[in-house]
Amino acid sequence: MNWLAFIIVGLVAGWLAGVVTRAGGLGCLMDIIIGIIGAVLGSYLLSLIGYKPGSFLGWVGTATVGAVLFLLVLNAISGRPVNKRH
Repeated sequence: MNWLAFIIVGLVAGWLAGVVTRAGGLGCLMDIIIGIIGAVLGSYLLSLIGYKPGSFLGWVGTATVGAVLFLLVLNAISGRPVNKRH
């Protein structure tokens, strides 16, 4: 996957994770960062069960799963939800 596609996957996955966890839109840069962290985490965790994304949508799904888990862990550690942008 090239860098532009990786950034787009991160943006979409970060935004979707914000919607799922009700964190709201965190801004483009934070969505990209959360999505990229989610892609790394999700691909590692899903590779443990033998899943390897082969398409763009597969990567978006994998990154979203990882980003949701990442945001849930952040929320649990901080004791409060990730702040919405005001």
